[in-house]
Amino acid sequence: MNPFIRSDQYNFIKNQTQALINGHATVNDQAVLKALKSLTIEKVLGLFEELNEEQKQLLNPIVDVKEKADVERFLEQTKPYIVPFKEIKEQTIKKLFPKAKKLKIPLLEEVDFKEISYLGWLDKGSNKKFLIVEHNGKLVGISGGYKNSNKKGICALCNRFEEIGMFTSAVKGATQDAYIKRGNYICQDSHKCNQNIVSDDKLNEFVELIMGF
Repeated sequence: MNPFIRSDQYNFIKNQTQALINGHATVNDQAVLKALKSLTIEKVLGLFEELNEEQKQLLNPIVDVKEKADVERFLEQTKPYIVPFKEIKEQTIKKLFPKAKKLKIPLLEEVDFKEISYLGWLDKGSNKKFLIVEHNGKLVGISGGYKNSNKKGICALCNRFEEIGMFTSAVKGATQDAYIKRGNYICQDSHKCNQNIVSDDKLNEFVELIMGF
């Protein structure tokens, strides 16, 4: 069976396992637990437009999760079927950011590409943040100024309450020399942000806002 689960979908599934653990820890009514299981598998299967029988058999055991050991076993069986983020090499990154002459590239060998919905890093020397996102099947490079807000707020990428900063990027306007600044608050910590993403909707909205698609 080929990988078919995106990173954000996997994160959503992980969240659902935690909801099941909490339910079993706090609820004794079997009817309520049965309803929780039914709702959980409905949500998980509903993440995918189409599933074959083998894929359903991989996901169905989520309803058997009662405690932490069950979660670890279930996720261990599921993780091999995550679709990794598109392979990125240093040369690819340089092509995506041709204007960044002294581009500091993250250590790609330290990145688990099964755990990211986007690749993001901060160049502290220039106070610029770089994001690589797969949008409509293509890798898109987005760079912009980044200013820590020194407070928590809702991130435009993961939609969670985290330490954020303002990301702003200038894109070409209607005329040759005109530029339009666009931006929003996003997580300081891109690794944590990726762990928080349970749907790629906000991420796609951000790309379309910044790039003007």
